Amino acid sequence: MNLSNKETAKRRKRSPQINVSRVRTPPYIIDSSELQRFNQKNIIFRRVMWDSSWEGYQRKYDEKVKDLVTREVPGYSRVDFAMAYASWIVHDAFKGGFSWTRIETYKSQVGTVGIDWAKTKFQVQDPCEMSKQVKQAASLFGASLVGICKLKRDWVYANVEIPETLENVIVMAVKMDADGIATSPKVPAATSTGVGYSRMAATLACTGEFIRNLGYRAIQCGNDTALSIPLAIDAGLGELGRNGLLITPEYGSRVRICKVITDLPLAPDKPIEFGVKEFCKTCKSCSRHCEVDAISFDEEPSFKTVSKSNNPGALKWYVDPGKCYLFWCENGIDCSTCIKVCPYNKT
Repeated sequence: MNLSNKETAKRRKRSPQINVSRVRTPPYIIDSSELQRFNQKNIIFRRVMWDSSWEGYQRKYDEKVKDLVTREVPGYSRVDFAMAYASWIVHDAFKGGFSWTRIETYKSQVGTVGIDWAKTKFQVQDPCEMSKQVKQAASLFGASLVGICKLKRDWVYANVEIPETLENVIVMAVKMDADGIATSPKVPAATSTGVGYSRMAATLACTGEFIRNLGYRAIQCGNDTALSIPLAIDAGLGELGRNGLLITPEYGSRVRICKVITDLPLAPDKPIEFGVKEFCKTCKSCSRHCEVDAISFDEEPSFKTVSKSNNPGALKWYVDPGKCYLFWCENGIDCSTCIKVCPYNKT
């Protein structure tokens, strides 16, 4: 579904004015009596396997792919799917991308001294300077945006335990290709998503090894281990949007988020505000364009959840991921339309 010239003109007219300011506390409101660590079994992809009360139980989102290819639906060709599946290969096959320990390599040490950098700890004299060096390294390794925050344990999944000594989080965002996302919900958009995830795995691996080479611990995480969006907000990368995703000043929601939890001494960044909540109250572009009405039209955010896959306790517009997943099953692949149509999305 490509945007019409009329819709494009409307988006330009209501483009948000972005004035970023650093703030002392993250721009979200929490009800501590309701907030709890989220249980990973309620993630929509896991409910597919166990939640027989849900209509998506045991449905596979690639179940209609062969039919789409046979019918020669534009944007769903054999070549399109071949690219989309290939785009995920580094993320799906490279276990080192999400390692909690030093990554084993196949490279022979013949012809080298064989220095084990992890055996000795680099003494950090200035956490602020170390933060700058970490950001430079992460950017070189592929991160489009990098922020640092303290680990808020509320954001760690309920069944995961992180040692108390690991209190810092390096949060990284990897941008996705704008032209590909613009084709959503067709397959090239999913290819852009897959490439983002594969780049994320490579960026994580290099950043984690850099920290281990300084003698410190590094837990590399994608969507696992802890909630990415709240940590990204804490680290000053953006704000939460109506679409349930992180919105950054630079790329809107057209990013994939990953993080490294570490005991390396670092100075945290301050969160930012640039008017996302107020803009989302009236924009509602993502709600209007969602194929299955999974995104709220309410003007004001609330504490009311709409799905077992929501984590209660935050004031926001709750999205129904079950409706998203069922659309994926019909579409043959994932969807990024709420990212595509957002006025914060930039090239």
